[in-house]
Amino acid sequence: MRHASATAFWTLAPGQGALRQEQVSMPGPGEVAVRALFSGISRGTESLVFEGRVPESEWQRMRAPFQQGDFPGPVKYGYVSVGVVEAGEPLLLGREVFCLYPHQDRYVVPMDAVAPLPEGLPAARAVLAANMETAINGVWDAAPGVGDRITVVGAGVIGALVAWLCAAIPGTRVCLVDVSPRRAELADALGVDFCLADQAPADNDLVVNASGNPDGLRLGLTLAGDEARVVEMSWYGDREASLPLGEAFHSRRLRLVASQVGRLPVERTPRWDHRRRLALALDLLRAPCLDVLISGESDFHELPLLMPRLAAASGEVLCHRIRY
Repeated sequence: MRHASATAFWTLAPGQGALRQEQVSMPGPGEVAVRALFSGISRGTESLVFEGRVPESEWQRMRAPFQQGDFPGPVKYGYVSVGVVEAGEPLLLGREVFCLYPHQDRYVVPMDAVAPLPEGLPAARAVLAANMETAINGVWDAAPGVGDRITVVGAGVIGALVAWLCAAIPGTRVCLVDVSPRRAELADALGVDFCLADQAPADNDLVVNASGNPDGLRLGLTLAGDEARVVEMSWYGDREASLPLGEAFHSRRLRLVASQVGRLPVERTPRWDHRRRLALALDLLRAPCLDVLISGESDFHELPLLMPRLAAASGEVLCHRIRY
């Protein structure tokens, strides 16, 4: 079988990455060859992987679909790739597709591992697909209702998407909360209210923490009204989080709910699967206002020098797009 050369990004050791050359086989029956156009860096999860902060207890659960190597490294990790099908199954030839693949310029996968982009979705914006899936799952877990007062703590990509989705429900009052005043422009572009953490509205029907910081969850507990639901979407890797579960937590009967994208809510599973959820995410991404969530773009060959900077960056970084 003929082979083609490809270049992939690997995390070699905590805080150290490099580009490696690989051989990629030509596609066989039921497979497609994809040339990457863009990939996206999921700054929260990929930063934990790059810095070697995935706890050993999660090494298997944290595996990406086409990951190579094992934690803590060397490992080829990532799940946000948008490309064009260059060979393989005729029905997909020339189509732009999304795939849960690591940062690599060419690859071959089964045809059912790619999702064609819907009409009206630019490939450059489709790098938000995995983030949108996470946000959709978070909203399902949060179960917002018509007219709810909702506060989302953390105006990163996930928090912004959750707020945007909740704001589409009639009668909701949605406030996006962050420690950075610069996030006010982001909230305005998405059509949701914004306030700083020390001005966040209280007595909410629903609070979602997507800040990536235990302080955000602690704040969320103070903002929830009696009997309200607090949804935790942040994952801290090997960090511990302490919470004020004494005081009035029990008397106010607050509900603390974990949300994680790897598993669909149980009430959805009779009708939904991951492929249907991804199709929904891609369809929702046709909204042009979501371009505001792309905070920067770099060439693929810059990635070994770029990843340490992104991993150490403050919350000013949203989705950083990689161009091939």
